[in-house]
Amino acid sequence: MSDDSTSVELANALRATLAGLSPGDRLPSSRELVRLHRVSPLTVSRAIARLTAEGAVVTRPGSGTFVAPRTAARREAADTAWQTVALTDRTVDTRSLTDALGPPTPSTIALDGGYLHRSLQPTGMLGAALARAARRPGGWDRTPTSGLAELRAVFAAATGAGVTGDDVLITSGGQSGLSMAFRAVAGPGSPVLVESPTYPGALAAALAAGLRPIPVPIDDDGLRPDLLAEAFAMTGARVLYCQPTVHNPTGAVLAPERRRQVVDVARAAGAFVVEDDFARYLGHGAALPRPLLADDRDGTVVYLTSLTKPAAPSLRIAAVIARGPVMERMRAVRHVDDFFIARPLQEAALEVLNSPSWERHTRALGTALRARCATLAAALARELPDWTVDRLPSGGLHLWVRLPAGLGDLDTVRAARTHEVAVSEGRRFFAAEPPAAFLRVAFGAAADEDELIRGARRLKAAAAALPASG
Repeated sequence: MSDDSTSVELANALRATLAGLSPGDRLPSSRELVRLHRVSPLTVSRAIARLTAEGAVVTRPGSGTFVAPRTAARREAADTAWQTVALTDRTVDTRSLTDALGPPTPSTIALDGGYLHRSLQPTGMLGAALARAARRPGGWDRTPTSGLAELRAVFAAATGAGVTGDDVLITSGGQSGLSMAFRAVAGPGSPVLVESPTYPGALAAALAAGLRPIPVPIDDDGLRPDLLAEAFAMTGARVLYCQPTVHNPTGAVLAPERRRQVVDVARAAGAFVVEDDFARYLGHGAALPRPLLADDRDGTVVYLTSLTKPAAPSLRIAAVIARGPVMERMRAVRHVDDFFIARPLQEAALEVLNSPSWERHTRALGTALRARCATLAAALARELPDWTVDRLPSGGLHLWVRLPAGLGDLDTVRAARTHEVAVSEGRRFFAAEPPAAFLRVAFGAAADEDELIRGARRLKAAAAALPASG
């Protein structure tokens, strides 16, 4: 076990000790704590630093560590009722993105995460790249609004679409890119077509931009061009948001014959296609199809890709690629929002993408994700044979699971949490009423394959604890 995790355990133990002491009481010395808890001096130092940062203890050089004075609770709560009237309608709604059940316990198995477990992240490469970037001359200077020219060129070349760095805008992660794109392509009150189901973050970003999400069903081959054409005609929408390559949450890949059709239907309607290619670096080994952008002749496609999912949550670097006046609109949004993205992060991302280690990382990651996907699917089939997984995705981080008749997604999620396993309810992924009960079950956020198997067993226990339908 690492010193860091041991220091967390020691800090927890010391908190229990503090509960029985009074403000001003002295804690045992560092030497005594080393002996009592059989840990290293470094572990003790880290635990005390953690408690000091929390305000639980105070250290006095030469005297020791003491219980901090406890702040008295306020006698009267602030009266904020007036804000309900002042805030009027709610345009920013994050309920589909946040966990209504609160943070899970440390022992909960995470089958609901949208990011890689730390063991799958290239943390050594990222740390070294960021350290070098921060030390470069000019490393803390302002960057151009659109981003570093070299980084934009790398993203442009990766699409295979014949675009240039001038067509690229670097954003602070994919969610920021989505928000910018929606605000640039449609005005408040406009409809936006979305796949059904779809990514909840896109629904939240569209609503925050004042847009009205309109669902368009998908099938095993992805978005249906016939229904898409009907939706454009009926709603007058001028934008479609879609994930044609490894759709989140279903894992569907838009069929080859439909890829050109979707762009043509949108072009005929005078509409933009916002293509979210979040899984471009999350393939499970087989080659993924080219983005829709690669065959776009008229600037119909606004393309988004990100490094956050295949690298680490805090590498908030993504790219939006577009041609024509819409790019100027997005640059204007950038000016209003935040001027530019921090240079050290961009420099680090550039170094990562140009390193041979990045290609080795994505290959190893694909192998690991394919194995995890198969392990989880097999465990669910064994433990819960009446739960249906229609496909093993060719990329991404999730399985889309249909629950048997009579079993609700919210009830199942709540029961799972009591059995210390976290999954996502399917209704979060629909802009309208879901046709059935689903769960999104992740295989990228768990510690390892053994944890995935234990998670499936806990889901079985949770399902068995639910009342029988009838």
